[in-house]
Amino acid sequence: MEQIIANGLYLGAQYALIALGLTLIFALMNVLNFAHGQMYVLGGFVTYTIYAQLGMPFVAGLLASAVTLAVVGAIVEKFLFRPVIKRSLREESTMLLAAGIAFFLDAVILLAFGEKQRGVPKIIHGVLNWDFRIIMPYDRILIGALAIAVIATFILYMQYSKTGRAMRALAQDRVAAQLMGVDVNRYSMIGFALGAMLAGIVGGLLVTITGVNLGMGGPTSIKAFMMVMIGGAGVISGAIVGGFILGMMESIGLTVLSQYGDITYLVIFVTLMVFLSFRPQGLMGKPWG
Repeated sequence: MEQIIANGLYLGAQYALIALGLTLIFALMNVLNFAHGQMYVLGGFVTYTIYAQLGMPFVAGLLASAVTLAVVGAIVEKFLFRPVIKRSLREESTMLLAAGIAFFLDAVILLAFGEKQRGVPKIIHGVLNWDFRIIMPYDRILIGALAIAVIATFILYMQYSKTGRAMRALAQDRVAAQLMGVDVNRYSMIGFALGAMLAGIVGGLLVTITGVNLGMGGPTSIKAFMMVMIGGAGVISGAIVGGFILGMMESIGLTVLSQYGDITYLVIFVTLMVFLSFRPQGLMGKPWG
């Protein structure tokens, strides 16, 4: 049981960080960013290039990933999503745009990095063995701790900084925030850049554990959407809770259901569908409509 909980907390920390960026963008702009997984993959490749190929410190690779994805997010919001939202009255337009961006980023990643699996050297060696009840590599412990630290920093930033308060006001009521003097365009761009940056950071963190390849974008986006649906669309605390719930469900499924083959996600999807049939707004979301 202790091992299941430890694995669930490790998975939950990284999943929550993935979901935070997606739910922030949705809260600010009411946009489902289908390219979130591709941004995660791009962040992993940036860290791989800086750390493994150029031989620079891992922290430098992680910072490069954060900055690169923040710039990509700001450009995507300003030159793609903002004009479409301004000119189109249909929400489907932003969904199609997000899907197009996902395909475009896939093509860019393929041309720049290829389709092979890429990995990096371990940033720390050794295994924690606590009385044979919890066995966890030190690198996973470090990555989990860093993910939790980034989540805590993000929450404090959103709670106490001027920019964070402006984005929370924008998420609660866009029109009211604009009437109170909030620069909607500026903070939408900052929010999108911050959401993309979070995807880049978690991609950079996990490249040390799972490696990175071109095909990871789609599955990552699906997991992010699952976490958002569990916690509640546009609710930051819901994204965190949804991430840890999914992490714990995956840990339990991989342990308990391993003897029945690879059916863990089949069970998780069925459970999620049953849950959403009773509470479609998620655990912490408000009823829609």
